[in-house]
Amino acid sequence: MTESFRWQDGERTIRFGRGALADAPSLLGDGYLLLTTPRAAAAAPSIVEAAGERHDVPAGRVDDAAGDLLERLGDAAGLLIVALGGGRVIDVGKGIAGAACARALAAVPTTLSAAEMTGVHRPPRGLRLRPLRPSIVLTDPTLAASQPPGPLAASAANALAHAIEGPLTVHASPVPTLAAIEAARLITRAWETAEPDRDALALGALLSGYAIDGQGYGLHHVAAQTLVREAGVAHGPANAVLLPHTVEALRSRSPERLGRIEAAMGAEAAGVAADLARHAGAERIRDLGVPHDALPAIAAAAARRADGLELTPPAADADELLALYTAAW
Repeated sequence: MTESFRWQDGERTIRFGRGALADAPSLLGDGYLLLTTPRAAAAAPSIVEAAGERHDVPAGRVDDAAGDLLERLGDAAGLLIVALGGGRVIDVGKGIAGAACARALAAVPTTLSAAEMTGVHRPPRGLRLRPLRPSIVLTDPTLAASQPPGPLAASAANALAHAIEGPLTVHASPVPTLAAIEAARLITRAWETAEPDRDALALGALLSGYAIDGQGYGLHHVAAQTLVREAGVAHGPANAVLLPHTVEALRSRSPERLGRIEAAMGAEAAGVAADLARHAGAERIRDLGVPHDALPAIAAAAARRADGLELTPPAADADELLALYTAAW
């Protein structure tokens, strides 16, 4: 079992460990505006009971969900907003907190998305906002790694992708790279036993988020996010199905850096990624409901994301992206 800790990282407070939810009253207080889902709310009733107002985040794209919620909310200026849920809930919380001039945003993750550690999110529909990251992160492995094995493996693939890609970008630097290497080691080792080590997965995901927040993302995340946005594939499976292929494209760009990560993992990244995809039931794009004739349009949309692709040079073009999607199909 990993050790519990409290990490004061500049303006944000990060509390990690089993039993961390017991610190919610001192970190969050009460009367806050809660964004959540029915599954997340059922898993953390104490967080729900202390809320002054609760809103369930609807299904759909982050920018649309945030826009719809903003239209329903009253005046949230000066309030603490608490996002209890997976990456989509937390990203919606980021957008709403920025648009509503909330006092602060707290995140209580229920998946391994690592959204709680980043300022990456789409703004509410029709708005332009500065990126915002939670100033309070409350990560209890019994919540953050609480998904059933299949979805947990898909979420772990997302976190592993953070850990692998961050150190390969043009913004790589020593401290977030160290966090990424440890994250990759923890996530890999967590699946070496009959039952996944959920504490290791939760810590690995948290560190992977720190790593990618400080270094950005490139080819893999652009490809996965575009598959989500253009084809409606869920975020975890999109990462799981692509990572065995995109990691080799990243190797061709930064073989030495990836080699250092793999040395800590004790295995080839593509093999670990393929195992996670198998556990997740996301080995082929076609099994996720995407027809082959949709791939060229998805690749063209991804190729327009120069802001991300340029961070893992040379920037992938539509032909390379289509080849990756086709290999994964």
